[in-house]
Amino acid sequence: MVQVLTDTWQMIEAFGVEKVFLLLMAPVFMVCMGIEAWYLQRRRAQTYSVEQVGTNTVLAASHAAADGLAWALVIGLFYALYEVRLFEIPATWWSLLLLVVLQDFFYYGFHRASHRIRWMWASHVTHHSSETLNLATALRQSITYPVSGMWVFWLPLAWIGFKPELVILAVAISLAYQFFVHTESVTKLPAWFEAVFNTPSHHRVHHARNAQYIDRNYAGVLILWDKWFGTFTPETETCVYGIVRPIHTRNPLTMMFHEWRDMFADVRRPGPLWQRLKHLWAPPEWRRPDDATQPQ
Repeated sequence: MVQVLTDTWQMIEAFGVEKVFLLLMAPVFMVCMGIEAWYLQRRRAQTYSVEQVGTNTVLAASHAAADGLAWALVIGLFYALYEVRLFEIPATWWSLLLLVVLQDFFYYGFHRASHRIRWMWASHVTHHSSETLNLATALRQSITYPVSGMWVFWLPLAWIGFKPELVILAVAISLAYQFFVHTESVTKLPAWFEAVFNTPSHHRVHHARNAQYIDRNYAGVLILWDKWFGTFTPETETCVYGIVRPIHTRNPLTMMFHEWRDMFADVRRPGPLWQRLKHLWAPPEWRRPDDATQPQ
């Protein structure tokens, strides 16, 4: 009984780390969005609207609820791996810094997979569906990330030896940093910063549907991963935002589920079973051989 209570408390404690951190950051996010909206209004380049912010807020709130439920369900796996950890890593400033860097490496893998595996793209496409880019765009998330397996990418961190609650904190720090790169209001930062970190310029490329920009710049915090793994592209021309097959809707449910609907519709279409199932793991643009009917 004591062990059950201890495990339950650990789950609550781990779940609370991310939520408390992001709740503390929420006023900062709101103030920054207000400042950006004022700045864009002064420049007569306003991209904020009540409808856009409202929709994105609904998506963010539903994502937060789903994310919290997912952590409650899977946190036991993290503690199980932590029990057989490879290293004893003390909780110090340098270990937290190391954890943030390693989490960012795994985030790069998650983010790249989210663009190249349709099962994962079905969740991530919600974030890319906006045809404008401002700080409020960062709120546009999907409740289906737990289903597509985002949490799986953080499991190795617990096995390496980082406490699960610190892993969740590192994820929250990464998400908080990424909020600030969703903007057109910042052009370029100092060259040394652009060389090492993800910046608004780098992330604008990631959100663009220009041919040369598609599936580039997957960075979370450090742009170094893109440079080392050959997925980096600098911003050289004006970005056109959104997805290749736009969805013109304000309905949050359509935003979150349209790609799941289309993916399973492709799976149900007649044909060899292996080709039908390939729609689940192939890139989003994959088409069956000699299939002229499926849109690219």
